[in-house]
Amino acid sequence: MPALTSQAPDHSAVSPEPPPERPESPRANPASEGHVPMRVKLAYGAPSFAGAALVIPIGIHLTIFYTDTVLVPLGLVALVKAVARAFDAVTDPLVGWLSDRTRTRWGRRKPWMALGSPLAAVALIAMWAPPGSLNGMQAAAWLATTYVLYYLFHTAYVIPHFGLGPELTDDYHERSRIFIVREAFVIAGTLCAAALPPILIAWADGDERLGYVAFATLFGVLLVLLYANLVLQVKERTDYVQRPPNPLVPGVRRVFRNRAFRVVMAVYLVASITGAIPGLMTPYFVKYVLVPENPNTWIGIFLGAYFAAGFATLPLWMWSSVRFGKKATWLSGFVPMMTGPLALLLMGAGDMIPAALCIAWAGVGFAPSIFLVQSIQADVIDYDELHTGRRREAQYISIWSLLSKFAVIPSMSVPLAVLASVGYAPNVEQSETVQWTIRAIYGLGPAITAALAMVVASFYPISQAVHTAIRQGIDAHARGESAVDPLTGARLAPPGDRDVDEETGWFLDHFSPRELERVEQRGPESLRAPIAFKVVLGGVVAFLATAFVVADVRSLETEPGTLAVMAILIAGYGLAAAAFHAVRWHKAGQLLEQPLPKDVVRRHRLAVEEGWGGVESVRG
Repeated sequence: MPALTSQAPDHSAVSPEPPPERPESPRANPASEGHVPMRVKLAYGAPSFAGAALVIPIGIHLTIFYTDTVLVPLGLVALVKAVARAFDAVTDPLVGWLSDRTRTRWGRRKPWMALGSPLAAVALIAMWAPPGSLNGMQAAAWLATTYVLYYLFHTAYVIPHFGLGPELTDDYHERSRIFIVREAFVIAGTLCAAALPPILIAWADGDERLGYVAFATLFGVLLVLLYANLVLQVKERTDYVQRPPNPLVPGVRRVFRNRAFRVVMAVYLVASITGAIPGLMTPYFVKYVLVPENPNTWIGIFLGAYFAAGFATLPLWMWSSVRFGKKATWLSGFVPMMTGPLALLLMGAGDMIPAALCIAWAGVGFAPSIFLVQSIQADVIDYDELHTGRRREAQYISIWSLLSKFAVIPSMSVPLAVLASVGYAPNVEQSETVQWTIRAIYGLGPAITAALAMVVASFYPISQAVHTAIRQGIDAHARGESAVDPLTGARLAPPGDRDVDEETGWFLDHFSPRELERVEQRGPESLRAPIAFKVVLGGVVAFLATAFVVADVRSLETEPGTLAVMAILIAGYGLAAAAFHAVRWHKAGQLLEQPLPKDVVRRHRLAVEEGWGGVESVRG
């Protein structure tokens, strides 16, 4: 590491990161600047057809398949699924970080997709094919193994896949076109998956095991073939692959300093609060509020109306995005997402067609959110590059994914607990109180969160003009020139030419500004004990949450309940927090062995407090 002052020690032992290389200008890859051929868009988007198709049977059919066909106790199935979600607390950010750091001649993302998709396909088929000779506990162990492995391998291919999208072009609107193609495949896959399982079960003469194995085999093979085509057809940008990698802990810290990221993340979290309600409550709304003679048929009609309306209006939303901008179009999409569910409050017995129209109208609003948010994410990641000089798509997307998964958990079980508290009983005519509660959960809840998300989204700061300035600043840095942050007006020196050198800046970002101020006042030895306490605290939280589950779950024959599921997730996050702080504790030890000059620590702390990047220089 270059000397920071004439008295600065050699700090190569403190941070093993390689010396930073000046990144190649993105304009060295002209194709990345604008139009992406439709062949590439289709190759990139097509795997989402198979990926989305797998969500429906796993989310809707898997539980009842294992409880009613394989005869695994319901409580065990619920606990297995909760443990797998807790496992995501470790695997999502880890895979994102590893993908961003991968360096091969094939690229950063494609090796993960080439490896993860076939392994996920094998685990998927095995998950739907438990041997008939297994008893309840043995089948539960089979489910636990295959379910966790499937989601591990799913994370291994899907996080790099989503990370590749923002890298395909720097163009503000072309990114939206890339993601609209992918989301068209998502909707098509979802519709196909909604219709196909019953057809395959009928083909198998009612044998659910054979029907679901056929579905898993069909889409597992399709998943592998479509990802193989992506790997062959889509070329990663060499200028991104050659960028220096970033450390895990400082990378996470810098993600959360990104103002634009925080706004989009807040929208994600608010919208996710009721994210599971439409899928969970549709059968109850149809069966007990609308009361048709054939509820299962109408459930399929409503699902088709929702996604078909979204699919049909995608071109209109794309036109609006180009004409009026991403933010204005994004905000407009919240209007149908509010008014459609609210109108369902007025529905009653026999109102099948009006309810279908309301659900289709809500699907119109769903359409822009599924592709525009991903395009917006890419712009947010560009803003990160302006400050850090690094490309960290997968790390950003893994954090978005992880936090939204956690936020959606209560909506998967709280509504059922509320129904039970007001007197719901299955397969009987419901009281007016229960019917109104179903309406309120199904309509009012999503409408409220959509309104709140719209308010938060109104603070999103990156317009097309701002994004153009961001890209110009990135190009200026690549030429060795300073740039201006279009959101703050601060002048930013190139990442390799700042007041505190880049390697040292990343190392010091293992610690918060308050911790660095303590280092200035009391020395590096002041860090070890407080960070060790946080390591222990994370472990204690994980232990206590696990102990609560053991004490609370008295029967494996029934649903364990919201508190037990949340406790399992908290245990996973506690372990992740303990690991996070353990890395920081190790770095504090390195700083203790080779202290940095207090002036260097102070300058870095002030830079963090004045701007979010942590190493920017406000010069001239």
